[in-house]
Amino acid sequence: MRILCLDDEPLALKMLEQAVKAAKPDADISSFRKQAELIDEAEKNGCDVAFLDIHMRGITGVEVAKRLKGINPKMNIIFVTGFSEYKGDAMDMKASGYIMKPVTADEVKAELEDLRFPLVPKSNALLRVQCFGNFDVFLPSGEHVRFERSKSKEIFAFLVHRQGSSCTIKEIAAALFEDEPYDKKQQNYMQQLTHSLMKSLKAVGAEAAVIKDFNALAVDPKALDCDYYRFKELDGGAVNAYQNEYMSQYYWADFLFDEDLY
Repeated sequence: MRILCLDDEPLALKMLEQAVKAAKPDADISSFRKQAELIDEAEKNGCDVAFLDIHMRGITGVEVAKRLKGINPKMNIIFVTGFSEYKGDAMDMKASGYIMKPVTADEVKAELEDLRFPLVPKSNALLRVQCFGNFDVFLPSGEHVRFERSKSKEIFAFLVHRQGSSCTIKEIAAALFEDEPYDKKQQNYMQQLTHSLMKSLKAVGAEAAVIKDFNALAVDPKALDCDYYRFKELDGGAVNAYQNEYMSQYYWADFLFDEDLY
């Protein structure tokens, strides 16, 4: 969980940060006294929860919240203030929560356990998929999934990128073998690769991660815990994990990723 804290008063900010750390010691926490710096950080590296003082010099916490919601509509905003009269403004922003100063760890913990947009781990996922850096696939336990053929793994990577959209075998072949004709020989080869892919997934109990239709394949996104999918949802951890490398071993991947961004 990535948490940002904002208060223009140094002592109040320190107390807020200490309360958040006590309530959620495993979180990635960053604190700011300047509104623009927090907004810039959220835009660059993402954020799951923002604790915002409302009454500040310059733009108010409510205005900061509006800008953060423009970055990520599902960002959880928790307002912190010593002035109860601002509660109406805060609730108009559909905030996740509202804490009166002085902030305590128990209050922070209670708000984090009742977020407007809960950060639910995909405990039912069949596979954990890594797209940032080199493409790789793991079981929920962390064990590598081994594919019999590297091209079968690449087919799975292409399907993951398409995020549940059905892809014809010809379309997949065009991505993997850009300059080669889709003739009978290649069709047979693609059948072998597809069979190998399903065999590898079946061996680890994850065959349901790929949906087969007549001459077409798709992944079931609900069966995957994928950093790329989290990134598209502006999950703070996934945004922070992206270091300008996407499925690095596949020549087609960067091009398709850039297309998705723009």
